[in-house]
Amino acid sequence: MRIWSLHPRYLDRQGLIACWRETLLAQAVLNGATRGYTRHPQLERFRETDEPLASIGAYLHGLATEADHRGYRFDRSRIVDAVEQSATIGVTDGQIALEWAHLLAKLAVRSPELRERWADITRPEPHPLFTVTAGPIASWERAGQPPT
Repeated sequence: MRIWSLHPRYLDRQGLIACWRETLLAQAVLNGATRGYTRHPQLERFRETDEPLASIGAYLHGLATEADHRGYRFDRSRIVDAVEQSATIGVTDGQIALEWAHLLAKLAVRSPELRERWADITRPEPHPLFTVTAGPIASWERAGQPPT
């Protein structure tokens, strides 16, 4: 499961669709609607908020807005807590840098033209739910393993 901290504009079609599906799964976990993935480390940052379902709902809205811009139709009725924005969640610049390198490597294989489009970006924007602060890779990131 990869719930990107990066702005969804950087994702290719496959990445955006996969992120939507995986975040819907994360929402089901946070809502107690599934028994799988309950200990997934990426859910920590949502669980630490005052309203985890509102936070994951705001994340999903950000993905759906990007999908709208591309002419895709993501079913917003699947978002349990249908607020469009909640309080922001912090993400470190170290985490953003790690995810950016990971995404660029994926794009080089899957979508080279998109990889080329983003080649000159050194400080990518985060998903609108996140606010970037200085710091290392997040504690929930699996150290020593390439991110999935």
